[in-house]
Amino acid sequence: MIKRNLLVMGLAVLLSACGFQLRGTGTTELTIKELDLSARNAYGETITQLRRTLQNSGVKVYNGAPYKLVLTNEQESQRAATYTGGSRSAEYELTTVLNYTVEGQNDTVLLEDKLQVQKYYVYDGNNINGSGQEAVQVRQEMRRDLVQGMMVRLQQLTPVRLQDLQHKADERAKAEARALQEAQRIQDETPQQSPLEVPAP
Repeated sequence: MIKRNLLVMGLAVLLSACGFQLRGTGTTELTIKELDLSARNAYGETITQLRRTLQNSGVKVYNGAPYKLVLTNEQESQRAATYTGGSRSAEYELTTVLNYTVEGQNDTVLLEDKLQVQKYYVYDGNNINGSGQEAVQVRQEMRRDLVQGMMVRLQQLTPVRLQDLQHKADERAKAEARALQEAQRIQDETPQQSPLEVPAP
């Protein structure tokens, strides 16, 4: 019995050392310790759950943090995937797409991306209430998947990665400013042609 317990403990230590984690038990600790968070729907379920998950992971969420996560758009769609012949049942595909940006210093956009989650549920015309409840439950599961997916994306944003993104964004902004100045200089140096006077008949 003791040998078996020691073997299980040894395997657990070995697997964790290799980076293996059971689904749902992995850490969501982030290298980002401060984050500003906003969304078009400031009181929606997605941003509320994400804020709670971030705070539970040790992230201080407040306005004016060095980096800002903006949930720019969240779209839900539904389409019939399959029909069962001769009955009122159908399988529906639910899709949620979440667009987001990560902003750095001077509100420069460091990263633009999106998350997409898809799930299926069966609509039974003979049990409309039950089917409706199942659809709501599936949507809730999808929202949890979106939040977990966002946490995984944020885990990849190490300080080195963020600094690199900030540097590239700054260089992009400088290049755009130089191009704008050059266009203005060319316009200023181009002689303005006087309007032609059309002689009266």
